[in-house]
Amino acid sequence: MSFAIPHSYQSFLPRFYRLSLIGILSNLMVPLAGLFDAAFLGHLTNINYLAGVILASLLFDYLYRVLKFIRNSTNTMTAQAVGKNDSQEILLHLLRSGLIALAIGIIILCLQYPIHKLGFAILAGSPAIKASGVVYFNSRIWGAPAVLLNLVLIGWFLGREKNGVVFLISLIANGSNVLLDYLMIVQWDWGSMGAGLATAVSQYLALLVGLVVVALTIQWQDFPGAIKALSNKQAITSTIVLKGNIFVRFLILISSYAIFTNLSAVMGKEILTENGLLLQIALLSQFSVQGVGMTVQTLIGNFQGKGDSENVMPLMITAILHGLLLSLSFALAVLLFPQTIFELLTNHYDINQGITNYTIWFVPLLTLSAIAFILEGYFIGIKDGVTLRNSSLSSFCFVFIPVAAIACYWQNVHLLWASLTLFMGAIILILGRKLIVDNS
Repeated sequence: MSFAIPHSYQSFLPRFYRLSLIGILSNLMVPLAGLFDAAFLGHLTNINYLAGVILASLLFDYLYRVLKFIRNSTNTMTAQAVGKNDSQEILLHLLRSGLIALAIGIIILCLQYPIHKLGFAILAGSPAIKASGVVYFNSRIWGAPAVLLNLVLIGWFLGREKNGVVFLISLIANGSNVLLDYLMIVQWDWGSMGAGLATAVSQYLALLVGLVVVALTIQWQDFPGAIKALSNKQAITSTIVLKGNIFVRFLILISSYAIFTNLSAVMGKEILTENGLLLQIALLSQFSVQGVGMTVQTLIGNFQGKGDSENVMPLMITAILHGLLLSLSFALAVLLFPQTIFELLTNHYDINQGITNYTIWFVPLLTLSAIAFILEGYFIGIKDGVTLRNSSLSSFCFVFIPVAAIACYWQNVHLLWASLTLFMGAIILILGRKLIVDNS
């Protein structure tokens, strides 16, 4: 008995696997940077270094993960231009998104002092932990322009399905970060400052490689026309609206993680560290799944540019199944081998023992997160930012906030994990219903 793949799946499966592999690798840059920092700092005698970096990373969650709307919108707009075979528009999306990213990066550098002051005034933590976090923030913040421009480049290359280039940028960023972490933390004993500086420098190295590839591969004859089209008011308005709605979605998602971590800090230094390390692994899983979601954005955008609706539902089924496979692999690894995994991040015995109390939440949280991120990839791909924004707002206000408030009142860590899990479940209900209605 032979197994035959339906024709509707054969038409996109090779592209799906190529894009997903590269999407996952590139999307892991941010959480891997955090894990590398945590792994090196977690083996120092003073745990305040690790706790401080976990706390300070909340600010970078807002500054970088929220701003991933730049990458996602660049990806889907470029993919649609590729579907229409419009080389000038492809270049235009790179230039327009690049200017926006550079402007935001410069603004962040100019406002770093008030961001730092406001951020650490809101965040909970002991003076020693905050002091370590401030040092980390002050060194890592200088990488902001490079991080944002790298998001544009990755989104642009993914939209063009230039998988090898995206892999190269990711390899340079992560490889140099590990090497610099070792030098600055272990060899030079720079602690939190070394962790932040290593991450910032690695982003500039990756940016340099990306810009060289752009210069070698773009069609320079399209450059004058693209420059002239930059000032098109209607196109600018459309771009800003899409990016703005996706921005709100990312802001809400990262706000939920920030509130979760801050409430963990309220419950004590040990709970902050345990939940922070658990969240690092959860984010590693979620970023892997979001790599598949980025593939959905690219292919859906490409399908829409070509006017192809036949492959939409087969693609969604394929993506959801693969997303679930990824997330369950992470969840089972944490459930079955918690000590092995977390001893890589810290050798503090009490922290490792406490972590095992909450690993049970990984199965429902990561499973629901996987489905939610794949669905969000579809709505970004069709440029329906309004549905994406409204689903996040509703789930945050009416599900996450009430459950998190109850968890804080009762000082219950399990309820805190439930708030994130139910938040993802609510997003699935809203987006899943809309997907079915749109394609029925």
